[in-house]
Amino acid sequence: MQEKHSGTGAVLALDVGGTKIAGAVVHPDGSTGFRAQLPTPAQAGSTAIIEAMDSVVAQRQSHCDSVPVGLGIGSAGVIDPHTAKVVSATDTILGWAGTDLSAALGDATGLEVRAVNDVHAHGLGEARFGAGQGADSVMLLAVGTGIGGAFFTSGQLVSGFHHVAGHMGHIDSPYAAGLECSCGRFGHVEAIAAGPGIYRHYQRLANNPDVGDTKAVTTLANSGDQQAHKALYIGELAAGSATGSLANVLDPQRIIIAGGMAGAGDIWWDGLRAGFAASAINLVSGTELSVAKLGTDAALIGAASLFWTES
Repeated sequence: MQEKHSGTGAVLALDVGGTKIAGAVVHPDGSTGFRAQLPTPAQAGSTAIIEAMDSVVAQRQSHCDSVPVGLGIGSAGVIDPHTAKVVSATDTILGWAGTDLSAALGDATGLEVRAVNDVHAHGLGEARFGAGQGADSVMLLAVGTGIGGAFFTSGQLVSGFHHVAGHMGHIDSPYAAGLECSCGRFGHVEAIAAGPGIYRHYQRLANNPDVGDTKAVTTLANSGDQQAHKALYIGELAAGSATGSLANVLDPQRIIIAGGMAGAGDIWWDGLRAGFAASAINLVSGTELSVAKLGTDAALIGAASLFWTES
């Protein structure tokens, strides 16, 4: 096992998801360059995925002015940040659970490897270089196809005993009573507030097969369709209520909202803020809900930052 060290030079970073592997050279000021991207061979097994990751790294290494400090990875799945091993993963990436990223890529690239979950990496980027800069404690909630998040104190990620801290979509919600969640349990907020949950809610209300996805529901909602408005608004009442409950427990200095649904417009944000106001106790009710700043770069920057600040 390689000796761990921190440095101040450029880091090669990867963001590994179910559909794509994105890579970039990331500098200590948070700037990025020399990007590459490949589709994730998600159903071909871990060996094929590691080979694709190595290919992206090789393209980026050739563009580094000096030897990079290391390879930082934000990956789908439950990741042990101390060992860079994939503890658990869904079948979205077949055979990913059990993969030792440090061993597999350290030998291939000659670089020290550090890794965290992709949402944790996203949160690290925002906490250290984005909307959370300057705050002592930061909570990030990402609402998209699913709902995830992360919590940081003194700039450090709280990953939990089993490295699953941040599964914020799996909080019980009265708005989701009786609805099956992606995890197989029932009544979790993700089932009503994530993009697919909003779409399913709309179809329960309208039964309109001509509306094919959540983006179409959002467009209808913002153009005045009452059933689409209800599905979108209630979904974010639920997400806002969950955010308020989390704030009551964690008391973060700053709350960052990220993910694809955060661009859904005023109806979405109105629902989120209303749910937060209804749930948050007085002492935390004034905590601002900040918009994430770094977009898709956040996970790359956060993964790279594993080498600049001990986590």
